[in-house]
Amino acid sequence: MFNVTVLKIKDIAKIFAGIIFLLGIIYIGKYSLKQTKENSVASEVESKIRTISQSNMLQSIDTVMPVISQIQEENKQETEEKSKKNEQVKSDLLQGLLKKQISTIGGLEKIEEKQAKIASTKETIAEEIEQPEETKLAETGLNTQVITNNPIQENFNAQYGKVKIRNQTETPLTQEMLTPDIKIENKNIVLFHTHSCESYTASEKYQYNPTGSYRTTDLNFTVVRVGTELENQLKQYNYNVVHSTAYHDYPSYNGSYTRSLATVENILKTTPSDIIIDVHRDAVGSRNDYAPTVKIGNEEAAQIMFVVGTNVGGLWHPNWNQNLKFAIKIQEKAEEMYPGLFKPIMLTPSRYNQHTGKYASIIEVGATGNTLDQCLNSMKYLAKVMNEVCQ
Repeated sequence: MFNVTVLKIKDIAKIFAGIIFLLGIIYIGKYSLKQTKENSVASEVESKIRTISQSNMLQSIDTVMPVISQIQEENKQETEEKSKKNEQVKSDLLQGLLKKQISTIGGLEKIEEKQAKIASTKETIAEEIEQPEETKLAETGLNTQVITNNPIQENFNAQYGKVKIRNQTETPLTQEMLTPDIKIENKNIVLFHTHSCESYTASEKYQYNPTGSYRTTDLNFTVVRVGTELENQLKQYNYNVVHSTAYHDYPSYNGSYTRSLATVENILKTTPSDIIIDVHRDAVGSRNDYAPTVKIGNEEAAQIMFVVGTNVGGLWHPNWNQNLKFAIKIQEKAEEMYPGLFKPIMLTPSRYNQHTGKYASIIEVGATGNTLDQCLNSMKYLAKVMNEVCQ
């Protein structure tokens, strides 16, 4: 009896340990399989537990263990398959990213190529605007005569020596106000264009596509190109010139003077200057038969006109008389060197942003009937005169 009892206790302990072992294996297997496997495993385990309860526990353990082993083997295979699939997904993802990077790099290269082409085009345009083919300085001692066809009669009501002035204000001009007793100390010169798109009659050398009545947005054929010629001529005499080629009358003509004022004020923040010139073209009703021209030596040049503003219109402008004296000083020297290069000075009630400098003015180079060739020639002689005055 003693031996039998001992055997039963050992069997019970073994069975109990086996049950705990099976439950642990089932618990682990249950959470390591897919949801679809879980029901199947549970069913198989439950079936085996029923077998355990109906037969000898030792035999049941021997029966269940191969099943669990098979499940574990299947789980291992599935894990390996998942691992392979994950590796494949990673590989595909990396290859996709790599292709995108290569594509992006290729796109960036194309963008950089396009940007380089655009920059190159801008530089080419800038060079065409700012760099003339050849800068020839003006000669002196040449015969000069006005050769204007269909001229407009000159009107003037004041005069200083040979300099004629058309005073459109009600302010009487005294001798003291006209005497150009000024000393130019600051040699910096600012050039800009309130009406950047003003153009001329096309010539054989300078053909262009107009975008309005004697207007074009192509600055190679407008007053901007004239300003560039003056800039380069002045630089030959070692002047420091700042030339703004910005649009101020495009896309909107209205507000041109407001925009050009902002341009000048920004320039003056870094380049203080007394001489500030707004280069225009005379409109004169856009007549194609009016081309004020002077012949100097063997070449034709467009006539130039100073337009000087005042404070008569009510705007603050304390230095307008200084501006007038500067224009008289330049024109007085021009009458000595190249008589007829200038038309009478126009003194107006408007200010035209000339409060920005001691010697600020508008110069109108030629009219709609003139060609760009003639206007470029004018800048050569103007620069020569300015160099004589501003030394």
